[in-house]
Amino acid sequence: MAYSERELLARLIQCEAGGEGENGMKAVAGVVMNRVEARGGEYARVGQGSIRNIIFQPYQFVCASEIEGGVYNPQNIYNMRPEQIHYDIADWAMAGNRLGDVAESLWFYNPFGPTCRSFFPSSVGYWQTRIGNHCFYNPTNAYYQT
Repeated sequence: MAYSERELLARLIQCEAGGEGENGMKAVAGVVMNRVEARGGEYARVGQGSIRNIIFQPYQFVCASEIEGGVYNPQNIYNMRPEQIHYDIADWAMAGNRLGDVAESLWFYNPFGPTCRSFFPSSVGYWQTRIGNHCFYNPTNAYYQT
C-alpha cells in the first residue's frame, strides 16, 4: 500500500503497543526509529534509513504480516485505524525523541510471562528494561557483526 512512513509507523505503534500506554507506545516507536538510524549491523544494511524497509523486513513485526503460520492475521497494520495519539507518538519518535530506558534498544518482545530473557535474540541483544508487557533489548558488540 502507498502509506506514508508516518502512517506506517502510527499503524505499527497502534498494532504492536496500543494497549501498553503512552510509554509502551513510545518505547516501541523508539525501537523502530533506532533500527532506521542504526549505524551498523543488519538494520543499517536492510533499513538504509527507511521506516518502510524496517517495518517490512521479514519476520520482524507480526503486525506487518497479513499471514502468520499460514493463517490470516487480523491484527495487522492494514486493519489499524490510528488515533491522534499514535500519530503524535510517531511524530515524536521521528523527530529523534526516545525514552531514556530504551534510547538504544533495537528489539522488543512480549514474553507472555513475568520474566524477560537476559539476551534476545541469541547474544546480539542484552536485556535493558521491561515496559508493560514488552521486554526491551540493547545491542551487544556481537550485533554489529550481523
